[in-house]
Amino acid sequence: MSLNQVLELIFLPLLITILLALPVYVAITKKKSGKSMRRAMLMNLCAFGAVMLCAIAFPIGGLVSAEETAEAAAKTAGTMADAFRYLSAALAVGVGCIGCGSAVGHAAPAAIGALAEDPKTFGKALVFVAMGEGVGIFGVLIAIMILNS
Repeated sequence: MSLNQVLELIFLPLLITILLALPVYVAITKKKSGKSMRRAMLMNLCAFGAVMLCAIAFPIGGLVSAEETAEAAAKTAGTMADAFRYLSAALAVGVGCIGCGSAVGHAAPAAIGALAEDPKTFGKALVFVAMGEGVGIFGVLIAIMILNS
């Protein structure tokens, strides 16, 4: 095994992992004020840029022959319809869950506040929170229907 392959297999992934974990470490150890969060975001962007530069400067390749790659691509090749089907299923789940989180995030605190003032509003509050959760469930159901078609 040559030195270049050792660098590609061991040190480059280790460097990328350190660069990606560094902003998380800084965000956890520092207090969360406006200035330090801006620094953490800036550090995260710099780490992302460094990872991208490493990916450009040191492309990981040459470990698999072209014939093996062509054979694997021929075995797993799908149509564009398959690609769009998977993309649409992912979008259905992703957008549905974002909508679900937004709805529950706004409805649940209001329901808790109403419930604290009048315990008789439990049923009404539960309905509004469940309607928000239903959006996420419908997104998953639509994705299952898309993938089974």
